[in-house]
Amino acid sequence: MAAVKLMDFDKALELFEPVLGFEVHVELNTETKMFSDAPNPANERNHDAEPNTLIAPVDLGLPGSLPVVNETAVRSSISLGLALGCSIAESCRFARKNYFYPDLGKNYQISQYDEPIAFEGSVEVELEDGTLVTIPIERAHMEEDAGKLTHMGGATGRIQGAEYSLVDYNRAGVPLVEIVTKPIFGAEHRAPEIAKAYVATIRDIVRGLGISEARLERGNLRCDANVSLRPRGQEKLGTRTETKNVNSMRSVERAVRYEIQRQAAILADGGTITQETRHWHEDTGTTSPGRPKSDADDYRYFPEPDLLPVQPPRELVEELRAVLPEQPVARRRRLKADWGFGDIEFQGVVNAGLLDEVEATIAAGTTADAARKWWTGEISRIANEREVDAASLIRPESVAALQQLVDAGTLTDKLARQVLEGVIAGEGTPQQVVDARGLAVVSDDGALIAAIDEALAAQPDVMAKIKDGKVQAAGAVIGAVMKAMKGQADAARVRELILERAAQ
Repeated sequence: MAAVKLMDFDKALELFEPVLGFEVHVELNTETKMFSDAPNPANERNHDAEPNTLIAPVDLGLPGSLPVVNETAVRSSISLGLALGCSIAESCRFARKNYFYPDLGKNYQISQYDEPIAFEGSVEVELEDGTLVTIPIERAHMEEDAGKLTHMGGATGRIQGAEYSLVDYNRAGVPLVEIVTKPIFGAEHRAPEIAKAYVATIRDIVRGLGISEARLERGNLRCDANVSLRPRGQEKLGTRTETKNVNSMRSVERAVRYEIQRQAAILADGGTITQETRHWHEDTGTTSPGRPKSDADDYRYFPEPDLLPVQPPRELVEELRAVLPEQPVARRRRLKADWGFGDIEFQGVVNAGLLDEVEATIAAGTTADAARKWWTGEISRIANEREVDAASLIRPESVAALQQLVDAGTLTDKLARQVLEGVIAGEGTPQQVVDARGLAVVSDDGALIAAIDEALAAQPDVMAKIKDGKVQAAGAVIGAVMKAMKGQADAARVRELILERAAQ
């Protein structure tokens, strides 16, 4: 395959104006699916279920089965619409979206078309330097997810070259809200950063509402990024591409940048852009063609005959509006002030997507600095090694309990890291790991003095140096004691005991 030609990013922006648009799909964490009573795998408790075990006749499209709307999903959708500044429809309806869905048994998707539950809103996102950008929201509509195909026998795991495909219907029927923006103008050189910040803001909103786990690596939150370019001074919009299901903040940023560079190179050479979906490849940082992008007419939408219109009472809408959580921008600014973090420290927490975890750890009884240190340090390191989400490794309460053992002198930082590994391995609470592994700091002065005497006997000249005022010589003894005690001595207390012995 020939290498794709890319234009320098800055050069591309000299010649063309980027126009963005995003479609973000949010899996709701309801107990059951959108239109059936089957358990919902987007709910954390059901995530690891065996294939084709979380299903009901409706999910398989069996003859005679009829959908029933999930009331909790409707309430969650209204809350999300309100958090996005949208108007809530007094009456809305579902539609059938006809398309070849090999992973939807009935071969159509129940979605919303011309009557979404929420419409005409906006959301404010904050960039790393504090710049605020308003993203216009066209609509947020309810729909069901499709199942999952696993392509077998090929070298890449994709359908091309596969010998056969397996269908898992567990995800079929999972409640979704799709948030669609209007075209976003004026992004310019910050287009990739705005893309990342927008998806992060949506994640923070749905987590704040408690309606989704919003974990991109699990597909709870999926972003389709639309990019088009138009020559400087031209009114008409360019042809857009839609990069599908990008599953990390960094990848959203990279995908937008790549598409700007790819499209600019094609247009500058006199070529044309194909309106199509494109696949993002994390390993190469590139996109590849998917299918020609269909327009609404191609889906042959028509009203879903098996479902009545949804007509949320105004009292319900106002009830949900009254309990909306703080907006992400306001929350971040409040937390930064409350925690006393500088720009770099706070941005590190934000970039890692760990605001909720740090906040919960502080609430569980530790300092802001300690919570930040653990989450952005050792826990993130382990998560990166395992290629998992840091929040999946350990609960905030356990991190706070671990730090409390350090504060109490039960553990040194080095021992605490060993305890952390034990907690993550499922060996119990921090205290249980300490007890089981025997990792507590030795606080018996008698044991420490015996180790000091042994170290001094091996280094008879050290004590004389200390008595002559060369206090730094104590370091050699401290190191020997720590080694003898397998790191379970308090180095500061060992130093005190050495200096006491020298003063005698």
